[in-house]
Amino acid sequence: MTKVTAQLSVSLDGFYAGPRHAGDGDWMDSAESAGFFRVTRWVTNAMAWRERQGFAGGERDANSDIVAESFGAAGAYVMGRRMADGGEIPWGEEPPFRAPVFVVTHRPRETLVRGGGTSFTYVTDGVASAVEQARAAAGGRDVAVAGGGSLVRQVLRAGLLDELELHIVPVVLGAGLRLLDADLDLGEKEAIELTPTRVVATPEVTHIRYAVRGRAPLVLDDRGSGGGPTTTVA
Repeated sequence: MTKVTAQLSVSLDGFYAGPRHAGDGDWMDSAESAGFFRVTRWVTNAMAWRERQGFAGGERDANSDIVAESFGAAGAYVMGRRMADGGEIPWGEEPPFRAPVFVVTHRPRETLVRGGGTSFTYVTDGVASAVEQARAAAGGRDVAVAGGGSLVRQVLRAGLLDELELHIVPVVLGAGLRLLDADLDLGEKEAIELTPTRVVATPEVTHIRYAVRGRAPLVLDDRGSGGGPTTTVA
């Protein structure tokens, strides 16, 4: 059964990159880049990631196994335009996805076909349409929301996300681009409930996978009388 999944590396204080780079300088020299590469260091050290990029070396360990698992599970991807634009040249003629990629954007563009089974289809009618098209293309495998963080929040806000995996890196960035920000359109007494389904701890990063249960009201508990909250998730 096809699931819509997302995963992101974040710092202990919840940032997936440093403060947004808005200037004219090189992104690679920016604070945004510095934070991003710190929280994704475990990925670039993983043999499975390096092999997928065509690089030598890397560690074959639990982190590498998780990278390999994520590549193997994805039958199609949904991606934000900023990520697609930033990766188009570095990914080269054979990007690492090896599956259809649906890019959420406001700017139309012809489908870009690359080697190795990767294609980029530019979807201009919203994130729900991109997810629907990716489901149809996934061949029964998962639809992976590749990011960035703003797109993951859009999918979560729309109630389209089935599974979220956070790779929590033991570093505090202090400021930057936060994954779970205040634009989820939650009511004052409303939350999105998740259930942990797997935890894998390594010295470099802790991988926590959650099933997304959906929106639920925040209910005052019984403060010790024994009954507990009575409202359940719809």
